[in-house]
Amino acid sequence: MGKAGSRTTRSRLLAGLLLLATLLAGCGPTYQPPFTVGTNPWIGYEPLYLARALGHYDDVPLRLVELGSNTQAMDALRAGRLDAAGLTLDEALTLADEQVPIRIVWVLDVSAGADALVAKPDIPTLAALRGRRIGVEQTAVGAYLLDAALRRAGLSAADVTLVPLPVDAHVSAFESGAIDAVVTFDPARQALLNAGGQVLFDSRMLPGEVVDVLVVRRDALDCCTQAIASLIAGQQRALDHLARRREDALARMAPRLGLSPADVARSLEGLVLPDAAYNRSLLDGPTPDLAETARHQARLMRQRGLLSTDIDTRGLIDGQFLQPESRR
Repeated sequence: MGKAGSRTTRSRLLAGLLLLATLLAGCGPTYQPPFTVGTNPWIGYEPLYLARALGHYDDVPLRLVELGSNTQAMDALRAGRLDAAGLTLDEALTLADEQVPIRIVWVLDVSAGADALVAKPDIPTLAALRGRRIGVEQTAVGAYLLDAALRRAGLSAADVTLVPLPVDAHVSAFESGAIDAVVTFDPARQALLNAGGQVLFDSRMLPGEVVDVLVVRRDALDCCTQAIASLIAGQQRALDHLARRREDALARMAPRLGLSPADVARSLEGLVLPDAAYNRSLLDGPTPDLAETARHQARLMRQRGLLSTDIDTRGLIDGQFLQPESRR
C-alpha cells in the first residue's frame, strides 16, 4: 500500500474513533449540551447578562445568545436552534398558537412604562397621529401596544402609515425623519427620549399585560433542568446584587445597553423585576395568575386576528422551577 493509501486508511480510522468517542460522550451520564438562551436588547433581560458578568454562569453549561430582535428569537425557537428565550407573553402565545413546543417557566419582568409609543415633539396627542408614519417591529407585542394606543385615540391602522422596523433601527429612523413615531422599548425608548421624543402611550396604560417570560422548548426541559435552574438562580442572584450594590450593577449594565448608568436607572423605573416569591404568586397553583392574564390576552389577540386557535394557557406554564430545592 502506498503512502497516499496509508494516509487515507489512518484518516478513516481516526474519523471513526472520533465519531465513536462523540457517541459515547453523548450517552455518558454526565454529558449535557450547552443550553442556549436567546435574548434581544431589552432592559428586562439584562439581569441575565449581569449574572454572567458576576461569574454566576462560569461553571454552568449554558450560553446566552444576543439577537437583534425578539422576531429572531422566535424564528430560532421555531427551528430548534435555541433551547430557550426571553419573550413577551403575547409572543409566547403566538408560538403556542403555531404549535411550537414551548413552556413558560419564569417571569423575567413586568413592563410598567418601559414599552411605549414615542412621537416627535410636534405630535402632542394620540389623535395627532392620523396620517403619520409609525415604526413598529413586526411582533405581536408591537401590534398589541399600537392597537391599544390607536383605539384609545379612536383611530385604526388604516388611519396611519405603518412602517415595519426592527428595534435596532428605531433610533436611527426616528432621528433621520424616516418615521414620525415608533412603538419601542428600553434601551431604545430612553435614547429616543434623550433625542427629544415624547411618550404618548406606554405599558402603564395596560397594567400587567406586557410581561416578559422565559420560555423553554419541551425537549430542553427533558435534558437540561439543572442548566435551567442554574440560569434562573443566577438571574435571581443578579437581582439581589442590583438591590444591594446598585451603583456597581448599573455601571456593569450600562455599556452593554449603550446607556449611561443614570439612564439605566431611569429605564429600570419602568419595570417590575419579579423575585422568586413574586414568581411563585404568578405561576403557582391550579389557576396561576399568569395563566389568567394569558387567557385574557389570548382572547383579545384572537378577537384581533392575532391568534387562530384557543390556547390552554394553564398547560403552557411549567412551575417545576418554583420549588426551593430546584434552585440549589
